[in-house]
Amino acid sequence: MTLTPQQRAVYQAIVHGQRSTGPQHFPLLDAQGHLQGPFGLMVEVPDIGGPLQELGAALRYHTALTAREREIAILTVARCTASDFERYAHEAVGRAIGLTDTELTALREGTFTTPDPREQAIATLSAQLTTHPLTTPADLPATDILDRASVIEVTTLAGYYRTLSQLMGIFGIGAPELRD
Repeated sequence: MTLTPQQRAVYQAIVHGQRSTGPQHFPLLDAQGHLQGPFGLMVEVPDIGGPLQELGAALRYHTALTAREREIAILTVARCTASDFERYAHEAVGRAIGLTDTELTALREGTFTTPDPREQAIATLSAQLTTHPLTTPADLPATDILDRASVIEVTTLAGYYRTLSQLMGIFGIGAPELRD
């Protein structure tokens, strides 16, 4: 596929941006050099895809959430939205940052619990945001555990990954190992 200059800029930002630095826990590109998961969709509509990938990079690299908290939230959204690609990609990231196989299984099955009240509040909030709209402060679980900035970060993260899950669902994009 021939890319327009705007599409090429989004492609380059994904392939050579922050996602490409450090250890790669899942490949961004397939054997033919095509972007995997939601990234190819971002390139198709660069005026939306560019800002969307920038938001994803900000959520992944520039929040106050710990790596564990972030991956717990992402994997909770992946379960709630049945996103095979996000589960595939972020189980690899989760394993690399220290989530155990038992924790990963529990996140996949919706039985995750942790003695860490902050991590539990993030998992609960992520599930709530993904499965039920929250429209008032009274709807918000765990307000006594998470500060305002954390609620903003988790809410934005859940919305972002829900958007990616919906896009991949509409276009039939799954995990590489699950494709026929």
